[in-house]
Amino acid sequence: MKNVSVLILVIIISVVLVLCFVSFQVRETETALVTTFGKPTRSISEPGWYWKWPLPIQMVYKFDRRAHLFKGIMEETSTRGGEPIVVTSYIVWSVSDPQEFLEALQDKTGAEDQLKSLLRDTQNSVIGQHYFSEFVNSEPEKIRFKEIEGQMYAALKNRLSEKRYGIDVKAVGIKQLGISEEVTRDVFDRMRADRKRKTEAILAEGNAEATKIKTDAESKRTELLAVVEAQAKSIRGEGDAEAAKYFKLLEVDPDFAMFLRDLEALEKILKEKSTIVLGAEAEPVKLLKGIPDIKPKD
Repeated sequence: MKNVSVLILVIIISVVLVLCFVSFQVRETETALVTTFGKPTRSISEPGWYWKWPLPIQMVYKFDRRAHLFKGIMEETSTRGGEPIVVTSYIVWSVSDPQEFLEALQDKTGAEDQLKSLLRDTQNSVIGQHYFSEFVNSEPEKIRFKEIEGQMYAALKNRLSEKRYGIDVKAVGIKQLGISEEVTRDVFDRMRADRKRKTEAILAEGNAEATKIKTDAESKRTELLAVVEAQAKSIRGEGDAEAAKYFKLLEVDPDFAMFLRDLEALEKILKEKSTIVLGAEAEPVKLLKGIPDIKPKD
């Protein structure tokens, strides 16, 4: 019985060893490349269990096909205007062609070595086409981060496609942006100068508007005073003419002139409902008692 158990155990171990030599498993997150005598013969992207010839006839290379994040080192570069800035860029990539990837890069470490150089060159090239104000600005609408990252993505994707590395670029971006103390001081000086310029422009515009309003008001005041003065002169002229008529009449017939004056005064007093307490002999109320016998002189 003991010999039978040992025999069964040996058979199971042998079967497992044989399966390990002639088969392999591809997981959901993997892609595989099978080579025959060192030459690629089969690429597998579907998960499952597969058969192969044992070593050294066939070998299986497996690659993680999930997205990988590679972050470059923080290094200094220059903008189009010559201002130095410190940038850390990143790239998200995945294996798209196992055969090209194996032939060109071998593994993830080889891929990251190449990506480090390509990412640095692309970063410096694209950033060198843009001014510092497109990265740091007090006006958000002038910052062009999205456009710059889009240019980096397109440039890096084209370069990887030309080199046939078997890599697919998912995203490229700037993770961190820094500036030196000297540049920071210069930036704040420019921002202060820009704010001062805008403030002076607003004040100048306000002063110009205030001067315009004052000028218009003074012009209207002068015009209104002229109109009022003309009306006053007209009224004074009419009053003088009317007074001259009475003065003339007063010189010719004083009694009749005073009579007409009393009539006009009485007309004004009684024009509306009024209650007046005066003596019966007071001027011009005594006219209510009777009209005096006054005849104008010829």
